[in-house]
Amino acid sequence: QAQLVESGGGTVQAGGSLRLSCVASGRAFSYADMGWFRQVPGKEREFVAAIGWNNNDSEYRDSVKGRFTISRDNARNAQYLQMNSLKPEDTAVYYCTSGKGVFSRSTWAVWGSYDYWGQGTQVTVSS
Repeated sequence: QAQLVESGGGTVQAGGSLRLSCVASGRAFSYADMGWFRQVPGKEREFVAAIGWNNNDSEYRDSVKGRFTISRDNARNAQYLQMNSLKPEDTAVYYCTSGKGVFSRSTWAVWGSYDYWGQGTQVTVSS
């Protein structure tokens, strides 16, 4: 059974950095588009970043552009989210996600486009 497991969350002061990791198991994700979403209580899950299967294309929500970097290592069946210059508004549970394969880039920011989800990792940024 396919499974995604995140790690790397924690508490950091504003301006600090964290690196989230997501390791996939149960199937190969090398030819699947992958991404990160986040959610705070009482709000909808929101898109953070996505990356194409070949590591050549990526997209970010506007508020994290220039601060976050998504990457992947297909040999390790893993993806990462490097988060720099963190702000209190980045506080959320972060979820790793993947499709079953490649899908339209125009739908990367839509949570319903993805098929597999991790359990989430908490990121807290204090002011």
